[in-house]
Amino acid sequence: MYQKSVLDNGIRVVTNEMKGRESLALGIWVAVGGRYEDDKNKGAAHFLEHILFKGTKKYACNEIKERIEGVGGSLNAFTSEEYTCYFAKIPAQHLETTFDILSDMVLAPLIAKKDVDKERTVILEEIKMYRDLPQYLVGELLDELVWPDIPLGKRLTGTPESVGAMSHKDLKSFHRQHYAAGNIVVTASGKIAHSSFVSLVRGRFSQGERNRLASFIKFQDTQQKPKVKFFRKETEQMHLALGSIGLDSSHSDRYALTLFNIILGANMSSRLFSEVREKRGLAYAISSGVKYLKDTGLFTVRAGVDNNKITEALKVILSELDKIKKNGVTKSEFTRAKDYYLGQILLELEDTLEHMFWIGEATVSLDRIRTLQDVLKEIKKIDLMDIKRVAALVLKREKLNVSLVGPLNDQQEKQIRTLLAVGS
Repeated sequence: MYQKSVLDNGIRVVTNEMKGRESLALGIWVAVGGRYEDDKNKGAAHFLEHILFKGTKKYACNEIKERIEGVGGSLNAFTSEEYTCYFAKIPAQHLETTFDILSDMVLAPLIAKKDVDKERTVILEEIKMYRDLPQYLVGELLDELVWPDIPLGKRLTGTPESVGAMSHKDLKSFHRQHYAAGNIVVTASGKIAHSSFVSLVRGRFSQGERNRLASFIKFQDTQQKPKVKFFRKETEQMHLALGSIGLDSSHSDRYALTLFNIILGANMSSRLFSEVREKRGLAYAISSGVKYLKDTGLFTVRAGVDNNKITEALKVILSELDKIKKNGVTKSEFTRAKDYYLGQILLELEDTLEHMFWIGEATVSLDRIRTLQDVLKEIKKIDLMDIKRVAALVLKREKLNVSLVGPLNDQQEKQIRTLLAVGS
């Protein structure tokens, strides 16, 4: 049972009471992420997320963690392209203390110079770590190809230059600009009473002023031919990412694309897993994925491939994409994909934390709550031809992008360019 209230200053409060639970998941969502930055402050949203754990006017750094973990709870946060979320899962009787800590982190962080200077070193090491991990690096390279020259295509952690130059004053300014009432959603799922929780939120957040949501650079798709990006690195395995523009989070074909993704590469019974790994042994890891954003989206295929078999693996992947565009999918594949998707949702929504993520992401992104019944209704509308149509929409050969990390030689590079009809 979802309930939503909006405070006078614009803060949205959404709860989901789950009968028979003794746990409670809380989330404070802020509508700011990597795409709201520019080259100068790239990585600010992620940097600020780190700093909010370093202490507030009321709670010291160690106290934040000890108060929640000391009662068996867990505390964490993440930053995405479009929002940042601070969350905790706790035994329900510790609601007030936990919410007081989370809200103080968001509203009254110290953002002290000494903490920023110390954490800067940590984040610079994090940037190096991701650069050293080919499975992450290949994804960053793909983002640069798909969304060139805008913040959306640049790494969430920022660059050594942007993070190195960011001061505590810069982060305080970023916090003042974005961590205001109109940008905040507060969610709770589990053993919770909506009216009392709204009173709790109002008691902490009533002073915040409503603000206008910040804008970001919208993506304009001008791609007219395939693109590639290679990063030569001595690795034991070649890491491949193939991607194209997908659909935005409000698109009417979103669920059709989700089912298409499941059929193609989202699990072990998918076409890519069966053809690339099981039948041919070309890869250990092979999967596809989708990402939905406010004005754009991303469809990807990712694989870890034997260094000597990269060309063959890519050829097979492209062949499978062509087959599904030309012939569509079978009725049994379609039925399995629907059952898999709905089954996964049911399993996730049994958990208080996953259910909190479900309602929070929908509210901060779309300002609406999706119910399971809403999803069932949308899934029932989809037929086999919708899957074929969506496949043709997102798999246009001229819109494909391929990034690759590994010990690529000149011959392999030439073969890959030829496969994609990309000039040197």
